[in-house]
Amino acid sequence: MYAPRAFVETDLARLDALLAANPFVTLISIDADGAPFVGHLPVLYARDGDRIRIEGHWARANPQARHRGPMRMIVHGPSAYVSPGCYPDKEDAARVPTWNYAVAHLYGEPAIYDDEATLSDLVGRLSAHFEASVGGDWAFDPEREDQRRQLRGIVGFAFSPQRIDLKFKLSQNHPPANRAAVRDAFARRGDPAATRLAEWMAERASRERDDSDESPAPLDR
Repeated sequence: MYAPRAFVETDLARLDALLAANPFVTLISIDADGAPFVGHLPVLYARDGDRIRIEGHWARANPQARHRGPMRMIVHGPSAYVSPGCYPDKEDAARVPTWNYAVAHLYGEPAIYDDEATLSDLVGRLSAHFEASVGGDWAFDPEREDQRRQLRGIVGFAFSPQRIDLKFKLSQNHPPANRAAVRDAFARRGDPAATRLAEWMAERASRERDDSDESPAPLDR
C-alpha cells in the first residue's frame, strides 16, 4: 500500500475504531497456481495490548478455505471526496480534487480449523455480536442437531497479524486553514462517512494542539 509518511498512523486505537465500524473485511490469499484470490467476510476483532485476534469463517465450498500461507486482510474505513473549492487558498494551482479516507492492511498467516467444538463457539459468538448490533435475538443453539449440522458447511480461522499498515489520509499535507475548511465541509454534508472523517480530523487537530502546548518553551537568548 502506498502510504506517504504524513498519512501513516501507528495508534492501534485507530484500528480498533476501524474494525468496530467496518467488520466486513477483504481477505486476499494465493491459490495453488500462484494467483491472488479475494474473499469478503465478517469478522470478530479483539485486541489485548499489541496482541490482536481476528476470527471468521468461510463456506466450506469457498476455495479460499483450502488456501494456506500468508494472507492480507484489508479493512475499509470511511472515505469522502474533497473539493478544492473549499480551501481558503483554492486559487493555488497545486490545489486539486482528492479523497480523504482511512484503511488498514494486515498481514499474517491464519490458523484454520474445522472441528465442531471450536466452530460452535465461533458461530455462537459471531451471531451474538452481530445480532446485538441490530437489536436482534437469534442465537445459535449447539444443543439443536439441525443447527450443529450446519457447522459441517463451514471452515473457521483465527488471524493474528504480524504486520499492520494503517493509512489515515486526513489532509495532513495541507496547512491548518485548509484542514479546518475540509473538516467543516465534511461535518456539513450529513453523510456518515464524511461525519466520521470530520470527527477524526478534529481529534487529530486537538492532539496536535496538545502536543504543541506540552513542548518546552524556547530559551531566551
